[in-house]
Amino acid sequence: MRPSCGAIFDPARLKQELAEIDQTLHRPDFWNQPAEAQRVLQQRKRLEHALEMDASLERTLADLAALIELGQEGEKVEAELARELAALAKQLDTLEIETLLAGAHDSRNAIVTINAGAGGTESQDWAEMLLRMYLRWAERKGFATTITDIQAGQEAGIKSVTFTVQGEYAFGLLNSEIGVHRLVRISPFDAAARRHTSFASVFVTPEVDDRIEVSIRPEDLRIDTYRSSGHGGQHVNVTDSAVRITHLPTGIVVACQNERSQHKNREMAMKILRSRLYQYEVEKRMEAARKLEETKADISFGSQIRSYVLHPYRLVKDLRTRLESGDVDTILDGELDALIRAYLVARRRGDILPPYPLDEPGEKKG
Repeated sequence: MRPSCGAIFDPARLKQELAEIDQTLHRPDFWNQPAEAQRVLQQRKRLEHALEMDASLERTLADLAALIELGQEGEKVEAELARELAALAKQLDTLEIETLLAGAHDSRNAIVTINAGAGGTESQDWAEMLLRMYLRWAERKGFATTITDIQAGQEAGIKSVTFTVQGEYAFGLLNSEIGVHRLVRISPFDAAARRHTSFASVFVTPEVDDRIEVSIRPEDLRIDTYRSSGHGGQHVNVTDSAVRITHLPTGIVVACQNERSQHKNREMAMKILRSRLYQYEVEKRMEAARKLEETKADISFGSQIRSYVLHPYRLVKDLRTRLESGDVDTILDGELDALIRAYLVARRRGDILPPYPLDEPGEKKG
């Protein structure tokens, strides 16, 4: 019996969606809207990845089944079987992470900002260490990074830096890093070799395009017609040509009575409504951004999400998931997958509230 992963991936559905996208790609007007075209291409890439993962898992399962049969016939397959099982475990770990990334923004690129806390050179050096850690992590994942703004420290390190991380699920993965990071070590800048505690904050936002879709559902509208109220004479319309439109979800009301035709008044009122709804969405997003700024903790004691101790012992401890590791050097060199996975699992269980809304304001999961 051929092993199948269809219950996980539903390859038939994925292939159908891929075929539909490929038809879209061949349309002459496909590139007329570059932002939409990029969204379609990213969706195609996700579908291809899912199909490749399905095929890879099926091959691994088939190889394992064949090895087990050979083992039952007396062949020496222990070493090869161990390698195949290790490969399967790695594939399943990758698949698990992707199933945990279900937020509306998780698949987007990420914009990361690191700010040094109080403490001058110590914290500025720590901020630069964190920058190196994330750049190395991105390199390990095959993600592209671009530093867009950086302020150097006076003696060493950096005061702040902003950089982008471009790659599939970059934001969903780096979402786990939002918060204050604490370092305890013997200071390389202290002639007395005393122990210092330094802080730096990390803030991550998803990279979004500037295009705001204004979708108006007919069932969300109440349209009233009434007689225009002019100044008299020939300009007074004796028919109910004026139009008032109420957008029920937001309570926005627009009206138009300038035209003599009810159709033209309705058309103009819809244009005004779209403009008002566009502004409404902009203001709502600005309010969401303001609330996000308020979630940034003080860069000080009592607000950290993770501690990195280099002296008197060596330990990295995530204070949200309680995950600990004594391999500090490897983590500072960008090996963050275990910490990120623990965060995503805890978030799925509801043990941790995400620092950023999983859904965009007004956005529904599809």
